[in-house]
Amino acid sequence: MTNDILTVETQMLIRKPVSTVFLAFIDPKITTNFWFTKSSGELEESKTLKWEWEMYGISINAHVKKIIPNKKITIEWDEPMTTIDFEFIEIAEDKTYVVIKNYGFNLKGDELIDKIKDSTGGFTTVLDGLKAYLEHGINLNLIADKYPKEVVNHGH
Repeated sequence: MTNDILTVETQMLIRKPVSTVFLAFIDPKITTNFWFTKSSGELEESKTLKWEWEMYGISINAHVKKIIPNKKITIEWDEPMTTIDFEFIEIAEDKTYVVIKNYGFNLKGDELIDKIKDSTGGFTTVLDGLKAYLEHGINLNLIADKYPKEVVNHGH
């Protein structure tokens, strides 16, 4: 058995207290400003939530495996299912380092490469949007503008 689990990892320093940054992922009223547009509720351990990206007409079920307040959130999502860890590291009273790890990919070859690219790009965009929203109060519309229908519909 190998310890080499393929993991996508993205990270960002957020200049806010760890409790503020952690709550941004727990409370969909905050999360919808930088990630999905709709959620069936707040994150709670053992709960399955429906997250929606209404501009794309897609949704996903996210099962909350574990929550360690102000430290870590672990969810499972997607088909085929993967695991995501959101880790919150308090660097100072007003600085939190967020690390998102996505692993458990049950794919091979080009499918795996595409999934890794999507996951890396997607979670980088989430962290960039989180930083802009929490530090500057700006919703940059990063998720909505990543794949505008005018471009996607023209096959680009």
